[in-house]
Amino acid sequence: MAGTASMLCLILITIFIPPLGVFLISGCSVDFLINILLTILGYLPGHIHAFYLEYVYYKNQQAMVAEPAPGVYSDRIQRGGQRQQTYGTIS
Repeated sequence: MAGTASMLCLILITIFIPPLGVFLISGCSVDFLINILLTILGYLPGHIHAFYLEYVYYKNQQAMVAEPAPGVYSDRIQRGGQRQQTYGTIS
């Protein structure tokens, strides 16, 4: 239920301020900067881009997708917010 509530809050935030919605899922990334530019160029392109990124983010939370989504430059969105497993040695 907490995932649904956070998704609804994110959608409401994105309706009013698209770049803020993108920032919440991607952080300060190229996708965030692209969304700011699209929102400045027109309110509708900013919304379309923001909702597409949110769709990819939540879709990738459900299942691990091997193929990256086109037009998404943030690794955090590509992984659905999951941390990347890194293995190495302690020096």
